[in-house]
Amino acid sequence: MTKRIGFILSATIVFGFLPGLSAQEKTGASAQELADKLANPVANMISVPFQNNSDWGIGPHNGSKNTLNIQPVVPMKLSSTLNLITRYILPVVDQRDITGEGTHQFGLSDLTVSAWVAPANSKNGLIWGAGPVLLIPTATNDYLGTKKFGVGPTALVLKQAKGLTFGFLANQIWSVAGDEDRGPVNQLFFQPFFAHNFPTGAGLGGNFELTQNWDASTTTLLFNPTISGVTKMGKQPIQMAIGPRIPLAGPDASKPKFGIRAVIIFVFAG
Repeated sequence: MTKRIGFILSATIVFGFLPGLSAQEKTGASAQELADKLANPVANMISVPFQNNSDWGIGPHNGSKNTLNIQPVVPMKLSSTLNLITRYILPVVDQRDITGEGTHQFGLSDLTVSAWVAPANSKNGLIWGAGPVLLIPTATNDYLGTKKFGVGPTALVLKQAKGLTFGFLANQIWSVAGDEDRGPVNQLFFQPFFAHNFPTGAGLGGNFELTQNWDASTTTLLFNPTISGVTKMGKQPIQMAIGPRIPLAGPDASKPKFGIRAVIIFVFAG
């Protein structure tokens, strides 16, 4: 079911986002301004991204994995100078031939919650945020999660000008409780990102996603270039994006040969 949703989402993006990119959005911002806000993870704006990752050729059994990340972003005003930006990532996973030939797992993976305290106004386009990250064991299948509660720091720094955004996001999670029969979590995530958005709301961008498992001494690195566009679904402002997932490094048991990322983001006024 999730794999079917991913294919529908990809097709919608490929054939649906090009018309209407020059329209002004009813959020009070132009298409380019809206795209720039969406490139900023700590923008003071409510958004609900659905990010679908389809990967093939995984491990010795040539497995496949589809992960739909539901990622609402909710800002809160702490004071006239500070905001609290919260992001929740709940993965829905459908995988085949990963844990063995002929095997299939479907369900939720673990929930990751990030919270950044960030200045309400940037200086010279330099934006930063810092706070805690939590790992919550919501997985519905033993193979899809860690069975561990985790905590750690997260931070991001970015530079933004009209139509241009670049920066990085990082977090480190250590497990602090959970199933004693499962191994500990000690994992770094580092994500440099960039985006160039045009006046029409179309954009080119991408990110590198590096995951370092310190206990297992493994490094996973993917490059995700995308094309994107701002448009409307009825009266609802949205952004759509699509691009390949290019594996650069990773353990043989989990590294895919190729993948596709497709994203749709529902945008609400801040």
